[in-house]
Amino acid sequence: MQRIDWSSLDTAERREALARPKRRSETSVGDVVRAIFDDVQARGGAAVTEWAIKLDGAPPRRIAITDEAVSAARDALPPADTRALRVAAENVRVFHQATIPEDSKRIETTPGVSSQIVWRPIGAAGLYVPGGTAPLFSSLLMQAIPAGVAGVTTRVAVTPPSKDGSAHPAMILAAAEAGLDALWLLGGAQAIAAMTFGVTLEDGEIPACDKLFGPGNAYVAEAKRYASSLPGGPSADMPAGPSELLVIADRFADAELVAADLLSQAEHDADAQVVLVADCKATIDAVLDAVEDQVATLPREAIARASLAEARAVLVADLAEAVTVSNLYGPEHLALHVEEAERLVPSIRAAGAVFVGRWAAETLGDYAAGPSHVLPTDGGARTLGGITTSNFMTSMSVQTVTEAGAERLGPIAARLARLEGLEAHARAADLRSVG
Repeated sequence: MQRIDWSSLDTAERREALARPKRRSETSVGDVVRAIFDDVQARGGAAVTEWAIKLDGAPPRRIAITDEAVSAARDALPPADTRALRVAAENVRVFHQATIPEDSKRIETTPGVSSQIVWRPIGAAGLYVPGGTAPLFSSLLMQAIPAGVAGVTTRVAVTPPSKDGSAHPAMILAAAEAGLDALWLLGGAQAIAAMTFGVTLEDGEIPACDKLFGPGNAYVAEAKRYASSLPGGPSADMPAGPSELLVIADRFADAELVAADLLSQAEHDADAQVVLVADCKATIDAVLDAVEDQVATLPREAIARASLAEARAVLVADLAEAVTVSNLYGPEHLALHVEEAERLVPSIRAAGAVFVGRWAAETLGDYAAGPSHVLPTDGGARTLGGITTSNFMTSMSVQTVTEAGAERLGPIAARLARLEGLEAHARAADLRSVG
């Protein structure tokens, strides 16, 4: 981890200190994504299949979530694993059912003129579930369950196949817990392109989706961004690339816990980034020693060490400055390893998810606390939040006007329309306000 003394840096140096790994924005990533999209747009399912074989090592495959498939998946896992998955799914469901947006009351702004906001589910949601080096079935729960709670009728879930071309049993059980009828084994930018254009494959059809969701590597993140830039293309939930964690720690922090939290995200991906911000040099020293002790024992040591090459350990003057640094960075995950951690929460302005105090392990949020772990990365938390049921819905205003209301408000609207030089607008109001 690179050590940084915040007080010694000028504005440009501070910006550089908080920069994301350059690999995330390499030009070559965009070039590959555009090549895949152009090919899929031109050749459809045949192109998707060729790219899948080339990059996934297997053609796309549809796994039907039947009783037989679920039973086989359950038999392949220890009972404790299936119980844990069920508890996690239920917690996610409970949280999102409790936080679904409700239609507003009718608001009368002028006698006879009332309006309200109403919510409706989107038509088709494309759910990308990372597989790659680890089958992240938790990401399936964190997307498919909120989408189901929101009332989305078409949920298309895609995930890269395992090395032998199969689906992990936990992925099948997660799909069943979420109420999906199928799971596509298809990953990378080719999966995003398939959900963007809609394609026919040997195993069935992937429909064009209205909105794309889910985290992924730099190629997936760029593919979502590119898809949303196309005329008539789908929208995207947020920039959700390689994982990030920023930890604010004071002199009372438990170095072993802080190190464990940092490594929990570093082991995700070589492009993941972890940042330690502390107001005490002794804390930084202790945490870095603990990181070195722990990383050497990890099965994914090589990936974690690659991530740590992009990590930062920032020394600040006090906790107020630590919060300033965090808000500038806008982390996907923010862990507060400080005394009386709740006192910092009101000053946090930009974070996908905040974990308050030593007992709030980020891992709990990743799997089972309830809120979705699909969160904005690359500074997106400065303006965006993580996935909620509202992400799978649209809101619209509904305006109701009586004859008396039109008579009262029509002259106001007509006058303002003429002030803007829009005579047809004014006449449409006049016709309703003149008896």
